[in-house]
Amino acid sequence: MPKMDGLEVLKTLRREGNRTPILLLTAKAQVEERITGLDAGADDYLPKPFVMGELLARVRAMLRRREEFIPNILRCGNITLNQQSYELSGNGETFALSKLEYRMMELFMLNQGKYFSTEELLEKVWGYETETEVGTVWVYISYLRKRLAALKADVSIRAKRNIGYTLEVHT
Repeated sequence: MPKMDGLEVLKTLRREGNRTPILLLTAKAQVEERITGLDAGADDYLPKPFVMGELLARVRAMLRRREEFIPNILRCGNITLNQQSYELSGNGETFALSKLEYRMMELFMLNQGKYFSTEELLEKVWGYETETEVGTVWVYISYLRKRLAALKADVSIRAKRNIGYTLEVHT
């Protein structure tokens, strides 16, 4: 690789929280090199030359374990949302969100740049059969904006008149 070797790339990805499965294919076949690669965060290590059938079998094995590789951290700008703990984090601070705050923030983070009307937010966060009024959406938008401000986030919930709300990264 021209600028970084594979181990440097692997370490950088893991340090940044990337949990994508990684299979190292390398000419380095010594046991110590394999140990180094696996300890650096590789999920598997296959020295060259290899038989194509073995490579495919190792890929299939990694795919069977794919549940382990699905990231549970959503990222947008300098904030993260932990999908297991309902925690919104950024700049060393963390807030545990209520269920409705979490559902709204998750919707925004999974659909960055997409606008949602107040009615769509009611439907997607509270459900089709809700008796909740539109003012409640505005209250929850306000809660999330305050949390983002407290985290000194480089993202904000932007409103566009007669269109809706979106999560926007400031550049």
